[in-house]
Amino acid sequence: MADLGWNPLHGVPSYPTERYAVLADRIGGILRSRNDIMLVQAEAVVALEAAAVSLARPGLTALNIVTSPYGSWFGQWLRRGGATVRDIASEPGLPVEIEAVAKALDAAGRIDVLALVHAESASGILNPLPEILALARARGIVTVVDAVASIGGHEFDVDELGIDIAVIGPQKALGGPAGLSALSVSPGAWDLILRDGAPRDSILSLADLKSWVDNGVPGLPGTPAPLEFFALEIALDRVEAEGLENIVARHALAASATRAGLTALGAPAWVPAAKASNLVTAVPVPKALTPAALIAAAGRLGVELTDALGTAPSRLVRLNHTGQRAAFQPVLTNVVAYGTALRQAGHPCDIAAAAEAISAAYSR
Repeated sequence: MADLGWNPLHGVPSYPTERYAVLADRIGGILRSRNDIMLVQAEAVVALEAAAVSLARPGLTALNIVTSPYGSWFGQWLRRGGATVRDIASEPGLPVEIEAVAKALDAAGRIDVLALVHAESASGILNPLPEILALARARGIVTVVDAVASIGGHEFDVDELGIDIAVIGPQKALGGPAGLSALSVSPGAWDLILRDGAPRDSILSLADLKSWVDNGVPGLPGTPAPLEFFALEIALDRVEAEGLENIVARHALAASATRAGLTALGAPAWVPAAKASNLVTAVPVPKALTPAALIAAAGRLGVELTDALGTAPSRLVRLNHTGQRAAFQPVLTNVVAYGTALRQAGHPCDIAAAAEAISAAYSR
């Protein structure tokens, strides 16, 4: 066997136990939350399932808003734990309408939990979070918000909005590692989680994680992956150096410039700006073309465009302007590649006008 030599990745030191609490405080600052911050040693879908598993039990009633596969999964996890769940599904690939939520709440009687995704990377949409949360607060409902694709891309204030459980992952707008996630958990959510029957002795048990933290045990349960925590520290350093407000503004500008470029191409975006995510922009493909052909043509130019996912219509293509891509050059490259792919397929478009529109957006 060949001697591969020493690799620094093989000898990573343990993450210092005294720094976990510091990380939690820094994440709380980003979330603008004074609630408990729980660190989860896995990608954010695990934190979402942990929230569902920890809440679910017979007798619990939930209203679950479904605008992507993640919302569908959350409802399944709640049902698996014995909860009674009513799903509200939006039109395919579109945000939920606030009127539909209000009507469902009025008709449902007692609701203990309301769950939704804020921004959807799968389809590039944004659900009306403040309005939905206001309806829930007025009824004393515990809220669960998947903010993985919105934190850093949109204004998000846990305390001001009154969010009981917010789940985030640092791998999108914050530009951090994908192998960690975090939850902000309010006292009201803990009251519901810690009632008789709270699941224990499970990697998905928030009650176990809270006991670990409350007992002052240093570090985290299990064997934490130090690389992920060191990477998270570096990502938070970058976030704090740039300033969260500036990161949100950078994503908003990238989204606006992308839309301006697409409009100049004659390719309108999928949803109006007020209903759109700042992290990706979805655009319908002209009828004579196929998404696969456009994606392949852009790929030959070295630019990655992607299909919409989950419940979104099959004829959408996404332009990604997340994290470090929320900048002039990636935005310009995305739109020009899309326009070039359209032109190569025989669809007329004005690439120069698109480039000028993007330049103008960044010159204001």
